Amino acid sequence: MTDIPDYKLDPARIGEHEVTGPTRIERDSLGELAVPEDAYYGIHTQRALENFPITGRSISVYGDLVRALAMVKQACARSNNEIGSLPADKAELIDKAAARIIDGEFHDQFKVGVIQGGAGTSTNMNTNEVIANVCLEMLGHEKGDYKHFHPIDDVNRSQSTNDTYPTSIKVAMAFTVRRLHDELEQLIGSFEAKSKEFSDVLKVGRTQMQDAVPMTVGQEMGGWANTLREELQRFEQIIPALSEVNLGATAIGTGITADPRYAAAAARHLSEITGLPIVTATDLIEATSDTGVFMRLSAALKRFAAKLSKICNDLRLLSSGPQAGFGELALPAKQAGSSIMPGKVNPVIPEAVNQVAFAVIGADVTVTMASEAGQLQLNAFEPVIAHSLLQSLHWLTQSCLTLRVNCVDGIEVNRERLSQMVGTSVGVVTALTPYIGYVASAELAHKALTGHHSIIDLVVDSGLMERADVEKLLQPSRLSSPQPVTQSIPIVRG
Repeated sequence: MTDIPDYKLDPARIGEHEVTGPTRIERDSLGELAVPEDAYYGIHTQRALENFPITGRSISVYGDLVRALAMVKQACARSNNEIGSLPADKAELIDKAAARIIDGEFHDQFKVGVIQGGAGTSTNMNTNEVIANVCLEMLGHEKGDYKHFHPIDDVNRSQSTNDTYPTSIKVAMAFTVRRLHDELEQLIGSFEAKSKEFSDVLKVGRTQMQDAVPMTVGQEMGGWANTLREELQRFEQIIPALSEVNLGATAIGTGITADPRYAAAAARHLSEITGLPIVTATDLIEATSDTGVFMRLSAALKRFAAKLSKICNDLRLLSSGPQAGFGELALPAKQAGSSIMPGKVNPVIPEAVNQVAFAVIGADVTVTMASEAGQLQLNAFEPVIAHSLLQSLHWLTQSCLTLRVNCVDGIEVNRERLSQMVGTSVGVVTALTPYIGYVASAELAHKALTGHHSIIDLVVDSGLMERADVEKLLQPSRLSSPQPVTQSIPIVRG
């Protein structure tokens, strides 16, 4: 058997994270550790790099999360200065450092993995250390010289991971939900434009994969637009829920180490910084352990993903063939579809979106299990909840973008094929039943199925109706919408 390279982490390497180049020595309650000399992060982050070499993905992949972490620290610094818990000069330094991170600097220094133990402590400390070292640099001191500016005593003043971390991930999710909302709105607009473009094109509707009554392509696409529009309201409603935070709760919700005035000030400043309707939760003990809003968001994403996937299923089916399938729609050709079959083009954009939907639906299970597994005053599994939801939000946002630009905007219809199918479809006989009765209609439908004749010709040849009357009843406008019984056309059913 051919040897397969082993990419697993060598067990002997667990507990060490290779540091190359010049280093500095930092100390914590567990002892000393070497940190890269030029790193803005410190010993707590370095230990997390050694402890959690799992995903190969750092929290910096979620820019909204990094910005949210900085915004929370900025709000906390302003609040601490306002109530006299932090000197103005230190608060101003934290404010400036956080602003630089919000503007996009130092994101590469947020190194800890998206999956981590400690209920987010590594992420919080990564943030504290980066801000502290940026402040030290602005003061003219060496990185790691914490006697001049401390990650915990100064940057983390009046805080705990257990209130800053969940607050940060809620802010990050709110930002990302807004981005998804905007992208979804544009996708809906594309379907609505196609609905108008194809409003006059009749096709055969289908139920249970069998021919049904006629409709227009525009009606079908309008239905897709409207089913997606329902999700916009759900995303709008989730923003206020994400904006209820436990900032000021500190460790378990009692607010220990924080001034009684701090929570209200922090919420006010964070609202000003983020533009979100931030409010302090009424019960901070409950809010510190509860993850209900994350399950609510996850459920909304799962519902949206399932709807989007169903639409992509329809697009793939309706464009199948193009010769031996439905062949009703022509999706834009985006890439060669086969390394062996010349000329083959596959519906790659809907296929990709389908796969995103599968991942989002799976992530909902992860969020549910992580929420259920919380114990007593804290949920230790918020990192995997944050990762699952932020990834789902980002992937769905990008899916809406590529589905709109690379697929929906370029959809065309096969008018000739659709006209031929409608002309011979037994479904149109349904429109005649008020005039010739169900029994006669069923007989005509049977003849149409066995002989592939035009429905109009069959009705006229049977002597049941005049051609002009049949053509009037089978006009596109009458076939695709409710119509009153026309008194001018004789009713011949017995």
